[in-house]
Amino acid sequence: MITIDTQESRINVTVLGEFTVADFKEFEEVAMQLGGGVDLFIDLREMSGVTVDMALEEIRFARAHPNDFARIAVLTQDQWVSWSAWLAQIFLNADVRVFDDSDDAEAWLTGAEPPVA
Repeated sequence: MITIDTQESRINVTVLGEFTVADFKEFEEVAMQLGGGVDLFIDLREMSGVTVDMALEEIRFARAHPNDFARIAVLTQDQWVSWSAWLAQIFLNADVRVFDDSDDAEAWLTGAEPPVA
């Protein structure tokens, strides 16, 4: 299950439980409505896994829309998710960064300097 919140030039997505292809298709519809150059904040901390068809759909979508996103902040503490976010950069012309702190991710997306640790 996912929740999606949109702002003028930003999409906020939170994944709860298993990330399915139906969830990703819902995200695609919202992304296409906003057009190109949007920022994406995706919170994967509560994600329990992904289906194979969702992973394939993600790759297909990224290849078909390489210029649709400006910045993508991925919030996770899972090393495999971090690795897959890095791999997605192969297909996207977006600046993709992985964060384990939501405040740091938010600061980066808004252009503010992240807090000093």
